[in-house]
Amino acid sequence: MTLVRFDPSREVDSLQSEMNRVFDAFFGASSGGNGGRARRWMPAMDLLEQDDHLVLRADLPGMDHEDVSIEIKDGVLTVSGERRAEHEERTEGFYRVERSSGSFARSVSLPEGIDAEKVSADFDKGVLQVRIPKPEERQPHRVEIGAGSVEAAAIEK
Repeated sequence: MTLVRFDPSREVDSLQSEMNRVFDAFFGASSGGNGGRARRWMPAMDLLEQDDHLVLRADLPGMDHEDVSIEIKDGVLTVSGERRAEHEERTEGFYRVERSSGSFARSVSLPEGIDAEKVSADFDKGVLQVRIPKPEERQPHRVEIGAGSVEAAAIEK
């Protein structure tokens, strides 16, 4: 028997996927001109923790690095862009259209103390990889306590 560690974020992701499916089935029934359903495209993203970096990977098939923007503002990293639909003039009709296109924006809250100047990104074979150096661990600052009290210092003057 395999033991699986309980991960509440996995449960939330599962719930979110199920809710997205329900909402898509209910609200996504509008038909486009090609007979397919109108679908909102949202790229899949992973956030990994390595020794000295956080690594965000996003699947962006069919896109170039010019189509993607990365911003960091107020401790939030936002990846945004647009995947354009391929329009071809054809006389035959489509039987099924499942590939989605359109603009997207995904945001991730970053830990406090991230230096935005040190964040780097690479784009290779449709996969965006953003490397975010972890902030240095804050050390507690020890405050020295002087000998004597405030009352004793006032009496001496």
